[in-house]
Amino acid sequence: MRTTRRQRRLWKRWTYAVIVIAAGAGVAWLLVPSFGGGGPRPAGGDVVAIKGTMGGFSTDVIRAKAGRPLTVQLTSVDTRFHTDGGGKHQFAIDALGVNIVAPPQGTVEATFTPTRPGVYDYYCDVCCGGRANPTMQGKLIVEA
Repeated sequence: MRTTRRQRRLWKRWTYAVIVIAAGAGVAWLLVPSFGGGGPRPAGGDVVAIKGTMGGFSTDVIRAKAGRPLTVQLTSVDTRFHTDGGGKHQFAIDALGVNIVAPPQGTVEATFTPTRPGVYDYYCDVCCGGRANPTMQGKLIVEA
């Protein structure tokens, strides 16, 4: 069976359309989560915004209530050209299993619920001297 020139052109157009649609869907799949905000936060929770820069965290003390959800919005102010850590910053609390890493000039948020009162150390170990740098650490004070 022989294909005509018209059939080949039609086949090429359909192939092109499928490729364009697939590429568009791939781009949308990659971009949509960055605009979504990660879904709804638990009701009754607290939100704290923290900025990480070459100079340290924007706050060194956070207060929260035991049993109440806490959402941490970590923003890295540094660019990807930052020589130590590539512009990323971290908010980690080992005792609570929290590990948030913000990309260069980006924000990431995570919600967790501290269940017991106490004082928990948080830190960034991605750049700027890591845990040894006093400006890249702080305390989460969880009250009853």
